[in-house]
Amino acid sequence: MEHRGIFDSGCSGHMTGNRAHLEDYQELSKVGSVTFGGSKGSISGKGTIRLGNLVFDDVAFVKELGHFNLFSISQICDKKLNVLFTEKECFVVSSDFKMPDENQVLLKVPRQHNMYTFDMKNVDSSKGYTCLLAKASSDEAKLWHRRLGHLNFKNLNKLVKGNLVRGLPSKSFKNDHTCVACQKGKQHKASCKAKIDRYVTHPLHTLHMDLFGPTSVRSINHASYCLVITDDCSRFCWVFFLAKKDETSDILKTFIRQIENQLNQKVKIIRSDNGTEFKNRVMLEFCGEKGIKQEFSNARTPQQNGVAERMNRTLIEAARTMLADSHLPTTFWAEAVNTACYTFNRVRVTKPQNKTPYELLFGHKPILSYIRPFGCHVTILNTLSPLGKFDGTHLLFLLYPFEIDSESHQSNPVIH
Repeated sequence: MEHRGIFDSGCSGHMTGNRAHLEDYQELSKVGSVTFGGSKGSISGKGTIRLGNLVFDDVAFVKELGHFNLFSISQICDKKLNVLFTEKECFVVSSDFKMPDENQVLLKVPRQHNMYTFDMKNVDSSKGYTCLLAKASSDEAKLWHRRLGHLNFKNLNKLVKGNLVRGLPSKSFKNDHTCVACQKGKQHKASCKAKIDRYVTHPLHTLHMDLFGPTSVRSINHASYCLVITDDCSRFCWVFFLAKKDETSDILKTFIRQIENQLNQKVKIIRSDNGTEFKNRVMLEFCGEKGIKQEFSNARTPQQNGVAERMNRTLIEAARTMLADSHLPTTFWAEAVNTACYTFNRVRVTKPQNKTPYELLFGHKPILSYIRPFGCHVTILNTLSPLGKFDGTHLLFLLYPFEIDSESHQSNPVIH
């Protein structure tokens, strides 16, 4: 073992325990120390070891190593040489040696303190190979964070690991400090956690409602507001169009009486925002008589009324899309919203039941065969106006949403 050399990537410098291998040996006036294998040793001198065409300089003599001869990979690389390990051999090649193609590189380990070490928690496998980066100091991370316009550290590390820019240190940046400027400029309300399990098992137990408007353009029926009501259990929704906000109370009172009678269920909870259209004397008296509990979200906190807000956004986006597709003017926004509401009640899938809102509410599957694109043209037989012998018997009209008959739940097209 005393004549065998060991190439050690974890060794910070060449060292040997056999004095006979050293040439040009020089005693050190100041004895150094080294740690290996949990033990400590003393460096009493340094010399040179020649192996073939290679010359290893500054090889430390550590008597405590005994018969071991350790050669540091990092010191070999300092001489502009490259070391390549294979399954059976290890090669020390010249600096002209070309690294393999990047697609063949499976692992990169950075050099730190003359050793090739890495933090096993700091591994990014998003690319074709795993890139392990040295950790930047707290001051350096803070400096680059400020230099790059207070860029968040996640994107900062993406730039480094993806090699997307030049001039940025190849290090891992970690947010070890609190940036007061970021707190002042980027602070926002945290999102409300969504409920995983629903405790509502019966229709009409809880109704979510919200009023959006006024719209920039009045509808053809002179409406500027839209009241959206959503059933918590089935996610079935109803829409009503209003010219003024003060019409809300009367519409709600009529709707609740009718829907309770049709479905033979009782409304127990109404959840809405703090708007005066919901929080007023008329509604308080009506809910008190019916035994309905009113729940209000905090002011300027739409997250607490998330079901209604999400439904508003869904209907508005669908209506905007249908208007663009049909090339109709914005004055038909109410008809588009009405169509979107009617369609979504029959096509959306409600979890965890995996059924449509229509089936959950009425007990049978909806029929979709009669539905036509929004804004399509139709002709109807004119049986009202007196016609001449050669007058046309059909008129061209614009077909938009389908209305539901309150008793049979059949679709009735609305014609303009």
